[in-house]
Amino acid sequence: MIHRSQLLETFDALLGPERFRDYGPNGLQVEGRAEVRKIVSGVSASLALIEAAIAAQADAIFVHHGLFWRAQDGRVTGWLKQRLALLLAHDINLFAYHLPLDAHPELGNNAQLGLQLGLKATSRFGEQELGFLGERTQSGGFETAQALARHVETQLHRPVALVNVASRPVKRIAWCSGGGQNYFEAAIAAGADAFITGEISEPQAHYARESGVAYLACGHHASERFGAPAVAAQVAAQLGLAHQFIEIDNPA
Repeated sequence: MIHRSQLLETFDALLGPERFRDYGPNGLQVEGRAEVRKIVSGVSASLALIEAAIAAQADAIFVHHGLFWRAQDGRVTGWLKQRLALLLAHDINLFAYHLPLDAHPELGNNAQLGLQLGLKATSRFGEQELGFLGERTQSGGFETAQALARHVETQLHRPVALVNVASRPVKRIAWCSGGGQNYFEAAIAAGADAFITGEISEPQAHYARESGVAYLACGHHASERFGAPAVAAQVAAQLGLAHQFIEIDNPA
């Protein structure tokens, strides 16, 4: 058992949120009970995750997508009221880290996605260096972008949207989890043969066809399932706390 302030200090020391320009507040978003024995981790602070954390008797929830974002108008109504009411009624702390969790070089979403896909990062690119660039840990890369897409589908257990016109082998692979489609041009400039992210917007299909760099969209949630449990598990082990990752399925 530890005090929530010690847990916050440990998360902050590991993830360094002060280094990032982000879309919302990182750290403790909702204050719950002072004493923490168990952490539940998940991708997003949805009602389903909060309900599951209550059932698991958690004192704290650690997520990538929290409750508060820059574009919100501040009114506590609808879905936000529902989630806040449940957290407050059960005195559960909510910790959320967005870009800091994407960027951590070993435990973050991008690092863990690379590990899941058998990719080794050799450099970083793009704004705030959130993009990772590297190669397959097995020698030889992939013969085609289609082979890479099949590999991603196998590892993430979901279909991949592939835009590709080139038939050359894929050796240099760039990736940026979640909504990283705006990093595609930076990936092209960095010399990637293929780019993996969660989503695709209309312009990226044209960029892929015109540049000859393959674009793979594998799902926002699917590409960001690995960072939160990796960080929470390490912090829980460091502080002697219980930890449980709870997967709330999301097709997005």
